[in-house]
This record gives sequence, structure tokens and C-alpha cells, in this order.
Amino acid sequence: MQSEVFEGSNSPAAIDTSTPWLKSLRQSLNVKSVSTGVVAALFGCSGPALIVISAAEAGNLSDGQTVAWLLGIYFIGGLISLFMALRYRQPITGAYSIPGAAIMIGALATIPFTEAVGAFIMSGAIVLLLGVSGVVGRIMNWLPMPIVMAMIAGALIRFGTGAVQAVESMPLIAGAAAVAFFVSARLTKAIPPVLTAAIVGFVVALATGSIQPADVDIAFVAPELTMPTFTLNGLLAIAIPLAALVIGAENAQATGVLLAEGYRPPVNAMTTISGIGGMIAGAIGGHNANIAGPMTAICSSEQAGDDKSKRYGATVVNGVLFCAFGLFAGAAVPFILALPKALIGSIAGLAMIGVLIAAFQQAFSKAVGYQIGAMVALLVAMSGISLFGISAPFWALVFGILVSQLLSENPAAEKSS
Repeated sequence: MQSEVFEGSNSPAAIDTSTPWLKSLRQSLNVKSVSTGVVAALFGCSGPALIVISAAEAGNLSDGQTVAWLLGIYFIGGLISLFMALRYRQPITGAYSIPGAAIMIGALATIPFTEAVGAFIMSGAIVLLLGVSGVVGRIMNWLPMPIVMAMIAGALIRFGTGAVQAVESMPLIAGAAAVAFFVSARLTKAIPPVLTAAIVGFVVALATGSIQPADVDIAFVAPELTMPTFTLNGLLAIAIPLAALVIGAENAQATGVLLAEGYRPPVNAMTTISGIGGMIAGAIGGHNANIAGPMTAICSSEQAGDDKSKRYGATVVNGVLFCAFGLFAGAAVPFILALPKALIGSIAGLAMIGVLIAAFQQAFSKAVGYQIGAMVALLVAMSGISLFGISAPFWALVFGILVSQLLSENPAAEKSS
């Protein structure tokens, strides 16, 4: 793998930075990018928000602390999207770690929230130091691209299978959305299929009475900040696992997705902004705000437009909606959660089709080698395992590389075979 893949922030073939930023932004906001940004926001503000609320309930947090948590991760995550999209003109999208929120459900049952807040800040500091040092960029330069792409395919395949499961659980609603997606793709290029699927699915859900306001016990109250306490227990139990998730899962996924779509992502800047976001969100009371793999995958997909240089408009839209959701979380949560999960799952899965195809092609093309290592990375990522508090995408890279090294796989060997 050649190191120049990550040098520089933009791909000359895809990004024209000579255009004034305001004019470029206006051009990037079209039907396809806007609709894709809305889909990404609906995904991020629905099921994942419920995981955060569950973690807050496990820690017996007050309504004000729960609202502060949502404010920290969504508002700061939205700001990250806006900054990275406008700075680099790439669909580098911010949010937070969904697995990180999930592990907090168990952690807050035994660790006081004041210690958890201190751990959130320490986690951000760890990520920031790794970004500023350039270590992550050097590691990503060294990683074999087929193994990275296989990890991306394995980590994101759950969105594809989730769409199929959504059709099984709600065949009328999710099935109608899927049919609308493929029919629209066949009949017209003017309207993004994901927009058609969302509209048709919503209409069917509304007609069948499947949209019910969620019973979420969050009052519309002011955020309540929590003073942090810095402890060794918080560092080991929360900060280090969260930092590993941000770098080994979220940032790695986002980087791989962007590479699969032909961009040259600024890896060190992505890590640095994830660290800054983690520290600020932590100070507010949120577990982290960082570059997010699934959000970046949706916003960088072909559903956001044929012109890759304009897809960052989807990230801008997503960022604005995330900021708004964070500011008005107490009032917005019940309405977002009123949408059927199957509808959101099916639309998110359909939006991932192009990303998954690109990842599989780059992982298993005979020209690039690393076939067995890539397959191991794919299987590990699909398994969803978690070792030492670190999730599957990280271990997919580790085991994929170890197997390739053991078997002495390399591109030259593949070409000569």
C-alpha cells in the first residue's frame, strides 16, 4: 500500500477547492445531498438516541443530565460535521460512538456519573494526543487497503441485513420503501431513490397507523452540567475503551468508507477533531463526539449525488439537523422515535448498497492481493465480537493483518500466482 493515499486533504480528481466556499456550498445543496443528509440524521437521532437514554436511566441520571448528554453528543457532533465538510469539502460526518453508548449502560450501573464525565474528558484527551502526534495517520498509511476495505464491508453489512430484517418484521412499510427505492432507481435519475423510499415508507406508515409518539420520560428542561471527577478506575473502565472505539471503529470505518468512494481523507485531522469533540462533549456530559463511520458512509454514498465533490452537502445538512436535535432534544426525541424502526432501518440499509459494493470490490479484487487476510477481517467484523472492551472493527484489522503476515500475503505474490 502506498503512503501517499493519505497525504493532503483532498483528491484533485474529486474536489475543486478553487471555487469560493459559499458558491461551492450552494452547489452542493441539491435534492440528492439534502435527502441523504436527512436520512442520515433520522438514523442517528432515532435508535441510537434511545441507547443513550437507556444508559442515562442505568446511571439514574436526572432529566437535566440526560438532556445535557444528548446536547453534548448531538450538538458538538453536528458542529464537527459542519467544520469538516466546509473545511475539506468532503462528506466527513460527525456524530458519536453508538457502541460507546451501549457500553455505558453497563458501566454506569457501577461507576458514579461524576467519574464517568471525567473519563469522557480523558478519552477525548487520549484521542487528541494521538491525532496531534500523527500516529494514527502513520498507522493508516501502513495498513493494507484490502484488509481495511474488508473491515468496512463486515462492519457495515449489518445495515444491509438490517434492511432485509426490516422487511420481514414490517413487510408492508419496509417492503413498500424497498420497492419504491428500486423502481425509482430504474425509472429516473432526477429523484434520489432513497428520498422516494423515505416518502413512500412514511406515507404507508402513516396510513396504517404505525406512527405513534414514543413514551420517553425526558422533560423539556435546561441541561444540567456535572462536575467531573478524574479517577484511575474511570480511565481504565471507560476512557481507554472509548478512545479505542473512536479510533479503531469510528474513525477507521469513516476513513475506509471515504477511501472506497475515492476521497483522500485527512486522517490526522479527523482524529484530532474527534479528540477535541470528545473533550468538549465530555465537559457537557456526553460520552464523546467524533467522526462517525455509519454517518459518513450514508453521506458519502452515491445516494448523495453522482458528483463526489458535491456530496459534502449531505454532511452539512446532517450537521445542521444534529445541532438542532441537540438543542431541542427534550422536545424532539418523542417525535423522532415515533417513526417505525423498521422504516429507518430499511432506508439506512438501502443507502449503504453502493458503499458495500465498493468495499467488497476493493477488498477481494485479485489485483490487490491479501485475499485470505481480507476474508478473516470480513468475518471478524461481521461477528460483532468485543475483546477487552474493544469492538469488532479494531480486531478485524488486527487479525486480518496477522493472518496476512503469517501467510506472507502481498500484492506481488497474488499477481505472480
